[in-house]
Amino acid sequence: MSELATGEAKAEGKQASKEVKESENVAEKYSAMTVSKNSEMNMGDLTTVLSAVPTHKPVKKQIQFVEDKQEFSRFPTKTGRRSLSRSISQSSTDSYSSDSSDDETSPRDKTQVNVKGSSDFCVKNIKQAEFGRREIEIAEQDMAALISLRKRAQSEKPLAGAKIVGCTHITAQTAVLIETLVALGAQCRWTACNIYSTQNEVAAALAESGVAVFAWKGESEDDFWWCIDCCVNTEGWQPNMILDDGGDLTHWMYKKYPNVFKKIRGIVEESVTGVHRLYQLSKAGKLCVPAMNVNDSVTKQKFDNLYCCRESILDGLKRTTDVMFGGKQVVVCGYGEVGKGCCAALKALGAIVYVTEIDPICALQACMDGFRVVKLNEIIRHVDVIITCTGNKNVVTRDQLDRMKNGSIVCNMGHSNTEIDVASLRTPELTWERVRSQVDHVIWPDGKRVILLAEGRLLNLSCSTVPTFVLSITATTQALALIELYNAPEGRYKQDVYLLPKKMDEYVASLHLATFDAHLTELSDEQAKYLGLNKNGPFKPNYYRY
Repeated sequence: MSELATGEAKAEGKQASKEVKESENVAEKYSAMTVSKNSEMNMGDLTTVLSAVPTHKPVKKQIQFVEDKQEFSRFPTKTGRRSLSRSISQSSTDSYSSDSSDDETSPRDKTQVNVKGSSDFCVKNIKQAEFGRREIEIAEQDMAALISLRKRAQSEKPLAGAKIVGCTHITAQTAVLIETLVALGAQCRWTACNIYSTQNEVAAALAESGVAVFAWKGESEDDFWWCIDCCVNTEGWQPNMILDDGGDLTHWMYKKYPNVFKKIRGIVEESVTGVHRLYQLSKAGKLCVPAMNVNDSVTKQKFDNLYCCRESILDGLKRTTDVMFGGKQVVVCGYGEVGKGCCAALKALGAIVYVTEIDPICALQACMDGFRVVKLNEIIRHVDVIITCTGNKNVVTRDQLDRMKNGSIVCNMGHSNTEIDVASLRTPELTWERVRSQVDHVIWPDGKRVILLAEGRLLNLSCSTVPTFVLSITATTQALALIELYNAPEGRYKQDVYLLPKKMDEYVASLHLATFDAHLTELSDEQAKYLGLNKNGPFKPNYYRY
């Protein structure tokens, strides 16, 4: 009987093997699609674009500020430096040329020199420069429009004499922007606007090329402000332009170096948080330099905020938690452009998405897009994921975190780390357990665990990457805004906050159409006269809502 059973088992095994072989499919091979790099389009003369003067003062976005005064009166506490340990997230490429002893040493305690003999920088490991250079070269391939701007304008050097101090995410895409500014004649000093988003190998490559970079992944709060100070306060070099993301650099210079701040010729700000701060200063009559609100430019808001977040929210959540979205109940706090992108991506993968909003217009948009608008307290006990996208503070409170169910995920897609009340979680009764890079389990006394990503900081740039092509749009917008402010004749821009001229928005968009082999329709003279437009634009008034 046992021999018969053995024979049957062997027969079944052979049959199963046969079925597996018969079911194997060979993947289809797709030839790579190429995009014509030589498409002709009517983009107008660059000089005309850069010298475009608005016929009237650009419309400013009105923002109400509640309890925002504390933002400019708050100084970082002297918490002291912490050495970089394995509990602090490390770049996936840190192992490229560093050993464990190097990881334990703070960059501030190292003496590093680039090939030019300069030590005017502070990065994790200058030996990673070659690897970082390859990362930058990869990014350049998908930032053709910015490279095109670099080639067209570098002979004119429109930023000659500009001394730009920048505080942004330091990634391969940002490096392409920085090197474009240098090619256009600027001198640059740079630091990071987020303690977790710096790509160490890219920072090393920039330092090796001669850019004064002060940033590394996993900075402490004290390190963060020290790096900003190193960029601003250096002997024999005084900045005259600011490129900021979040307002921390502007805030630091305004409070600590007011005399330097007064000599700034222009500020370019690209985040909701930083724009709030600028409007706050303007409202108080304390903004003594002109500023460009890039965040509310069409090419930033409608592309970076919407399309970038639509893709990167999924990337960040997958990399950190391996979560399956189908059937999950997700709350997205805020239905601005970032919230819209997040909701669209999550809905497409089968998640049940709820939205919280304070603005009735955005709330109505959410309803019309098929999302249920709720108060967070109404659904807090049932949700699997909470994503904040508001730019506000205390959007998710400790009381709400206490009522979340076991295994819930909490993360932030807004710039500032104030949206989730993370500080309230650092109490003796709660245990923090680092389970992955940028992933913490916060454990309650009863054993409940809430998964907190990036300690409440920006998820996509802290935990993953963002689409290079979209960042090309933002970077080109920033470069043009800097050129415009730096070269504007005296009196064009007062001590106020301005939107990017519409002509520049359209020019940035036109530069990126070649990638898609897109061909614009041109107005006839009769059509242009009928609409009351110039054939070369601008095609929409400043108040037009895309």
